[in-house]
Amino acid sequence: MVRVGIIGASGYAGEELIKILLRHPLAHISYLSAKIDKEENITDIFPYLRSRIDLKCEILDAQKAITKADVFFLALPHTVSFSIAPLLLSHKKKVIDLSADYRIKDVKTYKEWYGVAHTDKANIKKAVYGLPELYREKIKQTSFIANPGCYPTAALLGIAPALVAGIANTDSIIIDAKSGVTGAGRKASLAFFYAEINESLKAYKLNSHQHMPEIEQELTSLARKKIKVSFVPHLVPMNRGILETIYLQVTKPISTQEIVKIYKRFYQKEPFVRIFENDLPSIKSIYKTNFCDIGLKYDREKHLLIVVSVIDNLLKGAAGQAVQNFNIMHGFPEISGLL
Repeated sequence: MVRVGIIGASGYAGEELIKILLRHPLAHISYLSAKIDKEENITDIFPYLRSRIDLKCEILDAQKAITKADVFFLALPHTVSFSIAPLLLSHKKKVIDLSADYRIKDVKTYKEWYGVAHTDKANIKKAVYGLPELYREKIKQTSFIANPGCYPTAALLGIAPALVAGIANTDSIIIDAKSGVTGAGRKASLAFFYAEINESLKAYKLNSHQHMPEIEQELTSLARKKIKVSFVPHLVPMNRGILETIYLQVTKPISTQEIVKIYKRFYQKEPFVRIFENDLPSIKSIYKTNFCDIGLKYDREKHLLIVVSVIDNLLKGAAGQAVQNFNIMHGFPEISGLL
């Protein structure tokens, strides 16, 4: 049984981590902390957890935390993790960071997009990008995971098979993304008040969203050439879920059946990716699961492949994927706690 700590337990991702790990047969939650006014039982924060866990949610004391757990999930806002992760790693703790702090490998790019200078350059190189479908072997061997962002997870899983197969024009990748409100985290902001988002739909941060360099970094690595994308996110009036419609120009004559085979072959051993052959996935198909569902539509006349990639932003886009990485790191069955 592995002792697990969650730092940032009161946020949306932290809450999901608690729920998953409580049903995990090989993990024991031994430490919880959050940015709170005073220490209180986690069941006072989340009353529905009563009788399932009896543990204080503390104000973070990193020195104390080190003695309480062997693996730490950092469910923290961006620009916070790099002040905590170095201490945990120096004490030989395994760390799975759900923020963006260690995803971007170039510190200049990180500062450009996140507005602060990175103070832990040494560990950036050690962090493995935690997308199991692409980096499983590296994840098995590391003690430090940079858990992917929600938008990038859906985008990369939707694009990777076509890119690796060499059928996609790398100069014209368009990602039209729609997300529920929890993607912004649990924070008070006028933009996310019920009256502001209900019965509305809006695009935001067109080609300027902070997940763009993450998507481009990983696609560039896959293609072995510089890739730039057009990325347009939208906020929709629902709690959770991401649906991305991705447009890829196809570079050679091919049939719909061949494209489906490429995607099915690429993900044939993946427990959490499902390819829709004659239908398209929706938010309901992945709601509160760790699945990524992918639908494919090929327009032969326009040489256009339309990929619909759908995930639950709090699970495959955050906490669920983090536990999937936890399982891989420890050699546990990958589905443990997730199915």
